[in-house]
Amino acid sequence: MNRSQKQVERQYGVKRRAFAIVVESIVFMIVAPLSLAAIASALDQQLQLPRFTCGPLNLFVGLLFIVPGWLFAMWFVQAQFALGEGIPVFATQKLIVQGPYAYCRNPMTLGADLFYVGLSIWMGSLSAIGLTMLFATLSVVYLKMIEEKRLEEYFGSKYLKYKQRTPFIIPRLN
Repeated sequence: MNRSQKQVERQYGVKRRAFAIVVESIVFMIVAPLSLAAIASALDQQLQLPRFTCGPLNLFVGLLFIVPGWLFAMWFVQAQFALGEGIPVFATQKLIVQGPYAYCRNPMTLGADLFYVGLSIWMGSLSAIGLTMLFATLSVVYLKMIEEKRLEEYFGSKYLKYKQRTPFIIPRLN
């Protein structure tokens, strides 16, 4: 049995998964945004980049990305927990094709990218937008080169059929 099969077949109890969700939420909602703000601010100063501030417009436009991104990410976590018996750091036990996964194969990436783009706009920071785009690009490379291969290996033809009918990240709204 290879490493990815062992990881997927390892089962975690509800309490352990719930605790992991709390930790992940702290990282996603507090640690990562504060880190993004600090690093982007330092980069903006170092590179002497101007901020783009339009008063309340930054907040309004930022929220247009933050709210749907956060909601999509939370929907993803709920689906992972309830339907797949996993969470982002613990591999799911089942192939999930319902909920947010009916719209795209990588709802966590979509939600996180929207959330952090919104934060970057709210901050009015070119460096934050650049860092967010870099992270998004690295995420796509990882998903394509590593994660999809692991899923194909473990779930086989079920995943290949799902992959054919479901968009990668950008949802198809029917």
